Amino acid sequence: MKIKYIVYSLLLIGITALIVYRIDANNEIGGSKANDAVEQATSVKGMVLNAQQFNDNISLSGTIEANEQIEIRSEVSGIVERINFNEGSKVTEGQVLFKVNDIELQAQLSKVQTAQKLASENERRAKLLLEKQAISQEEYDIVSADYQSASAESQLIQAQLSKTIVRAPFSGTIGLRYISKGTYVTPQTLIAKLVNTSKLKITFSIPEKYASQVSVGSQLSFTTSDTKEEYKAKVYAIEPEVEIATRTLKMRAIAENKEGKLYPGTYANVMLPLESIDDALMVPSEALIPVQNGKRIFIAEQGKAKEIDVEIGARTGNEVRVVSGLKVGDTILTYGVMALKNGTPVNIQFEEPVTLTAE
Repeated sequence: MKIKYIVYSLLLIGITALIVYRIDANNEIGGSKANDAVEQATSVKGMVLNAQQFNDNISLSGTIEANEQIEIRSEVSGIVERINFNEGSKVTEGQVLFKVNDIELQAQLSKVQTAQKLASENERRAKLLLEKQAISQEEYDIVSADYQSASAESQLIQAQLSKTIVRAPFSGTIGLRYISKGTYVTPQTLIAKLVNTSKLKITFSIPEKYASQVSVGSQLSFTTSDTKEEYKAKVYAIEPEVEIATRTLKMRAIAENKEGKLYPGTYANVMLPLESIDDALMVPSEALIPVQNGKRIFIAEQGKAKEIDVEIGARTGNEVRVVSGLKVGDTILTYGVMALKNGTPVNIQFEEPVTLTAE
C-alpha cells in the first residue's frame, strides 16, 4: 500500500512538472512572436506636409507669326521698268519698291485730257448761251455731262498711273525677289514678300477649363526649339468662342523682336501662368497610388499606415498638388508605399519636401 502511494505521488509530480514546462515554453514562444511583430514594421520614407507657395502654370504649343506680312504684287499689267529694293533689305513705309512701264497710260491720259479741255470749253460756252436763253436747259445739261464724263475718265487713268508705282505699305524686311527688270507682270505675279518682324505674334490654344483664368493683358513666357533663351509676351486678343472640335480657346500674344532673333513660322513652347497659390499642399508623384475612382495616398497615424482618398490638381516635374483629402501637419508616406496595407506598422525615415512651380 505504501509503495502504491509513492508511485502515485511520483506520477503527480511528473505531470505537474510537465504542465509547468509547457506553460513556460508557450510564454517564451509568445514573447518571441511579439518581438518578431515589432521587428517586422515596414521601413518607409515620409515627410510632414507643409503649406508652400505654388505657381500654377500650363505648358502649351504655339506658332510664331509675323506682326504684318503681305505678298507684293502689281495692280496693273505691264513691263517692270525699275526695281528699287534689294533682296533681304529693310524698307520703310511709303518707299518705292518697283515701277511698271506706263507709256501707254500716259498716252491715254494725254488724249483724255485734250478731250477734257474741249469739253470744258464747250461747257463754258453753253453756260453763257444758257444765261442769254440762246439754248435750252436740256442742251446745256448734255454739254455739261460730256465735260463731267471726260473729267471722270481722266481721273480713272490717273488712278491707273498711280498704280504703276508700287510702294511699301509698312516698314519691314523684304524677302526674295521673283522678278527681274523687264519682266511682264500681272496682278497674279508674285514680286516678293514683305514682313514686319520688329514685333511677333504668338498664336496658341488653351483647354476650355482654363478660359476664365486668362484675359487680355495676361503675361506669358516662351522659348523656341533652336534656343533655350526665354522671351516675354502679352496676350492682346482672344477668340470669342471655343472651338467645338478641340474644346480649346484660341488666343494671340505679342512679343518684341527688336534684335531679330526670332523668325515667323517657328514653333514656340508657351508657359502660361494661371494663378499663384500661397498655401498649396504638394506631394511627390511616387506617393500617389492610382485607384479606380481617383488617387490614394498613405499617411502615418499612431505608427501605422492609413489610406486616404485625395483629389489632385496641377502637376510639376515630380510633384502633384493635392486639392482635398490632406491637411497641414499630416505625415505622408512617400517611398515604399506599394508594399503597404491599411494598418501596416511602419518605421519612417523623414525627408525634406521640394518646392517647384508647375509646368
